[in-house]
Amino acid sequence: MSRSRMVLTMALAVAASMASFAQNRGSAPIGAPSGEWRTYGGDLRSTRYAPLDQINKDNFSKLEVAWRFKTDALGPRPEFNFQSTPLMVGGKLYTTAGTRRAVVSLDAETGEMLWMYSLNEGKRGEGAPRRLSGRGLAYWTDGREERIVYVTPGYQMIALDARTGRPAPSFGRNGIVDLKMGADQDIDLVTGEIGLHAAPVIAGDVVVVGAAHLPGSIPRTHNNVKGYVRGYDVRTGRRLWIFHTIPRLGEPGYETWENESAPVNGNTGVWAQMTVDEELGLVYLPVELPTGDYYGGHRPGNGLYGESVVAVELKTGRKRWHYQLVHHGIWDFDIPCAPILADIAVNGRMIKALAQPSKQGWVYVLDRTNGQPVWPIEERPVEQADIPGEKTSPTQPFVTKPPAFDRQGVTIDDLIDFTPELRAEAVKIVSRYKLGPLFTPPVVSKWEGPLATLMMPSTTGGVNWYGGSLDPETNYLYIYSITQIAQLGLVESDGKRSDMRYIRGTAQNPAEPPRPAAPAGAAGEEAGPPPLTVQGLPIVKPPYGRITAIDLNRGEIVWQIPHGETPDNIRNHPALKGLNIPRTGRIGRIGVLTTKTLVIAGEGGFFTTPPGQRGAMLRAYDKATGQDVGAVYMPAPQTGSPMTYMLNGRQYLVVAVSGANYSGELLAFRLPQDAITTSN
Repeated sequence: MSRSRMVLTMALAVAASMASFAQNRGSAPIGAPSGEWRTYGGDLRSTRYAPLDQINKDNFSKLEVAWRFKTDALGPRPEFNFQSTPLMVGGKLYTTAGTRRAVVSLDAETGEMLWMYSLNEGKRGEGAPRRLSGRGLAYWTDGREERIVYVTPGYQMIALDARTGRPAPSFGRNGIVDLKMGADQDIDLVTGEIGLHAAPVIAGDVVVVGAAHLPGSIPRTHNNVKGYVRGYDVRTGRRLWIFHTIPRLGEPGYETWENESAPVNGNTGVWAQMTVDEELGLVYLPVELPTGDYYGGHRPGNGLYGESVVAVELKTGRKRWHYQLVHHGIWDFDIPCAPILADIAVNGRMIKALAQPSKQGWVYVLDRTNGQPVWPIEERPVEQADIPGEKTSPTQPFVTKPPAFDRQGVTIDDLIDFTPELRAEAVKIVSRYKLGPLFTPPVVSKWEGPLATLMMPSTTGGVNWYGGSLDPETNYLYIYSITQIAQLGLVESDGKRSDMRYIRGTAQNPAEPPRPAAPAGAAGEEAGPPPLTVQGLPIVKPPYGRITAIDLNRGEIVWQIPHGETPDNIRNHPALKGLNIPRTGRIGRIGVLTTKTLVIAGEGGFFTTPPGQRGAMLRAYDKATGQDVGAVYMPAPQTGSPMTYMLNGRQYLVVAVSGANYSGELLAFRLPQDAITTSN
């Protein structure tokens, strides 16, 4: 047989296999169905994809604000970190908003508020570890009844009538299920350190809820609240099952917590969004690491199910499989976002795949039926920590395909290089730190050095809670990531703030007065030490923010571009006067949206936009090539992930913006009528 004929025969076989695979896949929708946006991720597969194309590369820059919704009155004070992704069902838009985490229903065409629900939780809400408006909510209907389900800052799950906003009386107690109860552990109802920013996920008649804790480098105790995952009946609020993310005595995985350490350690929750395969009847849990983001001396062993993807049965919570991405983590590499489900073709073989973006800059691609890697993930030796009491894993899993979508580890070559003088200054600064590849352990900080281990991606990623977006037509995965260096230094605890032996910190000059510890942000994001800079410039060379397109069929990067205009402090810096600085990209928490033709994402941070205004741009790229095809002005940076829908013949694009002195607002864009006529 000739080579050309052989290639054609193989191509036809793959096409036939894909057609059969698609036919047998069932009726579960891929992407946001019927022009609506019914779940946080667009669908239960978390694709963040909508097959709409009224807004396209020819008219994107003509978008106008259709309506805007300010959130200032939805709480005792304005919110400046508005992260919600709204839902749209039946012409109504639903979102959480405001510092009290109210729920509102808006007319999706005009933005008019139809109803609002808010629960004042008093001290319980004020002391919650995850405050503000959170990231969203869930919708359910059986064709007759419609419900909105969300979790309050004080960790109560509430079901509302989607038509009226009133609590559903048949759910829990007067519409409320107290998630601090029925958790297989004792949790103080007011001060218990557990909550959730993410939206619950609903599949069939089951609501699945995760758990989050107070972020930060100084946990009060290693014996923190345990972040178990639970399933509830969406009609009654009755608990159906619980999955112990820290195994109990007699359960599989308990032996991975050496020295009987499982009962006296906590966290290991699922604070990210979860994903469901309705046909397989599985929920995929992206689990964080146990208590002590940077010190694991109180929890020797690999510690299942820390930093693992776990597949459990939707109806029973029984574990089917797990895959641990990091053994005995001490780098804060929580799995931060929803796994994304894709049906891919690899060398002619059809695979029901799961793609898990990670803080460390890899996408782990697994067979979602059994948890086996699609491409080899190799256990490789890594440097061992020398911190007293610490016992790190001798090996860590290394992804071989796809390539990392951001830089990993820190070398001199990663430092700023706009000018030789800036590079020399950067080299002098990092000489007091430890540099090394990915999985270089933290160090006990010493004033004489090293002050800390420098790590890249930083403790916030890589990618973070916003995750990625999949084009199911091509199996291209789109991910926004940041390039930033974190400092991992440990200091011995004084026993007053924490019972941990070591906590994150940096040694101080003995001649200076003690510095106060950096607090966690109100939205639950860790403050940590400030990024290293050179004359106010990032110490790492750009791009600082990028979007990467990955072909999941081949495990290859298709394109990669800087996302976001160069910040003002770089464009106007005196040390760079006369230099031509290409677009550097911008750091933010940027979720991407994929449509029939476009990848859409807003910029992070404020700057002087091309129209000459302070704000940020909402940008569109050709999804096949990454070419910049349009942008529109926003008065503030994107802080929530965008979504889109069709209503009365017009496509809308909605995104949450906020930051600095600009309080939370929803912006809804659409094309003017004449632009729609022209495009058609």
